[in-house]
Amino acid sequence: MTSLIDSAKAYEPKQTLNVADLSEVDVNLQLEARTGTDSDGKPFDYNVIVKDGKEYRVPNMVLEKIKEATRIKPDIKKVKAIRHGSGLNTRYSIEVLE
Repeated sequence: MTSLIDSAKAYEPKQTLNVADLSEVDVNLQLEARTGTDSDGKPFDYNVIVKDGKEYRVPNMVLEKIKEATRIKPDIKKVKAIRHGSGLNTRYSIEVLE
């Protein structure tokens, strides 16, 4: 059994990781659907990929950008998602790596 202070020191709050936090993403990773609850208690759906045991949220805008890129290069293997802005003004672009 651990003490409250030891547990508090070891505590790490749960973070929502984002696909833009990765240096590269293999486009063949499996996309998994999740459901969360917003601050008003309303459910919402979102997508994640799992890499090295961690979940990374994949915004729909990233999916749209990858779809657009496949029109030019259908055999994309890896991309880098780039986040612009924050909060409700967040936008994404992608860079095709392979």
